[in-house]
Amino acid sequence: MNAMTRLSFSLSVTLPLACGTLLSSAAWAGDAPIQPKVMLITMFAPEAQNWIDRLELKQEVRVPGLAAEYPNIRCNTQQVCLMVTGMGQTNAAASTLALALSPKFDLRKSYFLIAGIAGISPHHGTIGTTAWAHYLVEFGTQWELDSRDAPKDWPTGYLGINTKGPNEKPPLDYKTEVFELNPKLQAKAFALSHKVQLSESKESAIWRLKYPSAPANQPPVVTQCDTLAGNTWFSGTRLSERAEVWTKLLTNNEGVYCTTQQEDNSTYEALLRASREGLVDVQRLAVVRAGSDFDRPAPGQSEVDNLLKYADQGGFVPALENLYRTGNPLVQEILQNWSAWEKGVPEA
Repeated sequence: MNAMTRLSFSLSVTLPLACGTLLSSAAWAGDAPIQPKVMLITMFAPEAQNWIDRLELKQEVRVPGLAAEYPNIRCNTQQVCLMVTGMGQTNAAASTLALALSPKFDLRKSYFLIAGIAGISPHHGTIGTTAWAHYLVEFGTQWELDSRDAPKDWPTGYLGINTKGPNEKPPLDYKTEVFELNPKLQAKAFALSHKVQLSESKESAIWRLKYPSAPANQPPVVTQCDTLAGNTWFSGTRLSERAEVWTKLLTNNEGVYCTTQQEDNSTYEALLRASREGLVDVQRLAVVRAGSDFDRPAPGQSEVDNLLKYADQGGFVPALENLYRTGNPLVQEILQNWSAWEKGVPEA
């Protein structure tokens, strides 16, 4: 289940993302490139809207190569900008690299914040929980058998590529299977936001009580745990347990799976390639994901309904709100103390 709540709400993303001033390519001839202090990365329109409204991101800059639905970067006068990549791995990689290569922006000192909704494990959060990631793990880069054809002692049909069984760590031949974010930046982001009061809806507050134990049945809070990416939206206990095992395998038992989404490894790889060319600094990337629905049902509940009726959990709106509440303290800290952040994440 990869941020399943997007399914119904993505039907509305063709609507304009609020009014702004569009600067054409011609207007940029001879102009100095924009130097954002913070570049926000969202994946679809609803994730972007709170940032656009509250940070007054009114300036629009068209960048060739962005998604057709979202062709403009939006900025404000405080040097905060925002990109909407489009959903899924392909859109995320293509849009991010297009931005990184654009002569309209100088991103060498920019901090990047990926802020998006996700499915969430009841072992590490609840609906509305926001989680700062340390590891980005790719779930889709595996071998797969139909589970009905797998050996009886395999819990699913998944195993690492060029391995002999589901509990063997694969060789990391693709070089995109797992990434480690800057732990100092993650720690700063968490310290700035961990006391933030998060929101719930009536529906999500009722839904979480179906789960018998904490943290699933408790109000949402800000936490730290890792995120897993894959274009196939998965749901259910067995696949979620595979996500837990897979995260442990790829991080040498250091990672803790808690959120599932589609894009983050793809976005990271695009930034990494740009970083190798000196265009960005990938050590200035932070990732926060907000649980919009549970990745598995409560005990005794339907596995199928957990997927097909995910919207009944009521987590979409509070998750969007909580992304802003959790991410904005980091944004404001960078802006207000730029002299300390300009050369890298401060020590103290």
